[in-house]
Amino acid sequence: MMSRRSVLRVAGAAGAAGIGAAAIGAGATPAAASTSFVHPGLLHTQADFDRMAAKVKAGTGLWKAGYAKLAGNPRSASTWKATPLATVIRGATGDNVTTLAFDIAAAYQNALRWKVTGDTAHADAARDILNAWSAKLTTLDGSADRFIAAGIHGYQFANAAEIMRGYSGFDLARFKKMMLAVFYPMSSSFLAKHNGAYDSNYWSSWDLLSVACVLSAGILCDDRAKVDEAVTYFKSGKGLGSVKNAIPIIHTDGLGQMVEVGRDQGHALLSVGLLGTICEMAWNQGIDLYGYDDNRVLKGVEYSAKWNLGQDVPFTSWTWHKGAPGSWEGWETFTEASTWARGQVRPIWEGLYNHYVNRRGLDAPYVSEMAAKVRPEGGGGDYGTGGGLDHLGFGTLTFTRPRAIVSVTTPTSSTSTSDMASSSGTGAATATATPAADASGGTQPQGGRGEDLAVTGAGGVAAVAATGVLAIAGGFIALRRRGTRDSG
Repeated sequence: MMSRRSVLRVAGAAGAAGIGAAAIGAGATPAAASTSFVHPGLLHTQADFDRMAAKVKAGTGLWKAGYAKLAGNPRSASTWKATPLATVIRGATGDNVTTLAFDIAAAYQNALRWKVTGDTAHADAARDILNAWSAKLTTLDGSADRFIAAGIHGYQFANAAEIMRGYSGFDLARFKKMMLAVFYPMSSSFLAKHNGAYDSNYWSSWDLLSVACVLSAGILCDDRAKVDEAVTYFKSGKGLGSVKNAIPIIHTDGLGQMVEVGRDQGHALLSVGLLGTICEMAWNQGIDLYGYDDNRVLKGVEYSAKWNLGQDVPFTSWTWHKGAPGSWEGWETFTEASTWARGQVRPIWEGLYNHYVNRRGLDAPYVSEMAAKVRPEGGGGDYGTGGGLDHLGFGTLTFTRPRAIVSVTTPTSSTSTSDMASSSGTGAATATATPAADASGGTQPQGGRGEDLAVTGAGGVAAVAATGVLAIAGGFIALRRRGTRDSG
């Protein structure tokens, strides 16, 4: 007999502050990094809100269509009421994470509507949702998927709160305490320890959602150390979410092979969206991750966009090292891009398109085509309750900007360890593959708890040659830990 915890399910710029309406569409230089922070300064700055409000009021093109998409979503209604929980569970019995996800979407979407229209009924709704949750939520629980909940909903929550900063009756201090007590510790711990697994056991999206949470918490809470923690991991972390591990191979045509493209396209596109989210939040604080390492992110998202548009991409075999020290380990080699969920629609392209093309004046043909295909972007469950809630969405409204190219400035000194904006080309580079996380073909829940290994994929796993590990038909791996008794 084995306990539930011994059974592991295997898954088969924006611009500097102070840019006013006269400069709408400018902002190709990130806000200057310093010991102080730009507020609002996560996915959107005040210049962004000024642009949205002016364009929607004028009934202008894409902004009008983008706002209509936002206003038509049921979670954008000012009558939305929160359903706060003390404990949120993901990936285990009692799973209730969708309740949290919908309330965050409602808070963010109502906050946006307030910023665009000035209607305080929406501001009140967003404030009340945020206050209700910060007064009650204490715990994130479940399988290893609890780390996914912390990362995704942590960065999303922070973005809604950042918009509402300073609004009458919003308890920002209490909200910060919740972020620092519930969300940040889990994401920071995951990046440092990977739930007891090898650093390469988890796919890039797990790391990236954790980086997004740490970064957003640092900005919301004016904590430079947390911002540096996130940026440092993005550049040089040991796991697959470090950008050179997430995009380990640069092909001679300039496209960057993303590790998750070999797994399945749902998770690959999740990584694309998270890369854009992280880069935009950093940009608004004067940190250019978009251009880091010769525009490595651009090369990776172009690769993913091209494949998901139905076109061929080059693929170099890549080997993934999975398992946990002292428990089991294995390797799996991917030899081609996966067709699983190819062409999936997610609201992730407008931010990338508008940065690289309209803000920076670079070529991004495949991202441009994907953005046009999805436009106007929705959000808040418009694309289902799975991957459709992984992203805040509504990028056609929030990120569309007139093309106004300004060269990125030379780095200036800062107390932050983060890079300032730097000049970047688009020339191709070469790299070798770095073995990394675990392989799978599906988007099922991913298990593990505490010292139990969280296996993040099934792929071609047929057996694991390690003491106490059994491969079982149907996608389960049973892990028996020595010196423990089964319970429950």
